[in-house]
Amino acid sequence: MKKNKITTEMLVIMGFMIALEIVLSKLVSINISFLRIGFGFLPIAILAILYGPVWAGTCYAIGDLIGAFVFPTGAFFPGFTVTAFISGVLFGLVLYKRKVTLLRALAASALVCILANLLLNTYWLTFIIGKGFKVLLASRAVKELVAIPVMALLIIAMDKTVIKAINK
Repeated sequence: MKKNKITTEMLVIMGFMIALEIVLSKLVSINISFLRIGFGFLPIAILAILYGPVWAGTCYAIGDLIGAFVFPTGAFFPGFTVTAFISGVLFGLVLYKRKVTLLRALAASALVCILANLLLNTYWLTFIIGKGFKVLLASRAVKELVAIPVMALLIIAMDKTVIKAINK
């Protein structure tokens, strides 16, 4: 595959991963007030490993947009789409064209959990909920810190199974 050239195979895989992201985020996630526990990051991490930060970010943003309109859980807020794009980019910056190790998976997970999910999404929630940033940050911090190793282990498991199968 040539650099920067999109192929039919890429389009099919990206479309499937976007659909999987929507299902895992909207239908398989656990929603508790302002806290959501989901697995929608997994297809995006796969795209980040396969195609890099731009494609992973773009697909995550597209998945967020489609998911918000097909399965609305409140008023649409574009800030979360920005966070989705940034999350995909962060995964790609750490994982693309590199061996997926525990340390690298932890680094990618920590960047996404802390910068995107904790800081940026908490900032967006202050607009929606009306509570102060520090109040929301404290209540969301524990969930994100627990999510880091879980995400890392799932990324490694996906790399050893799904990525290997796609690359055959």
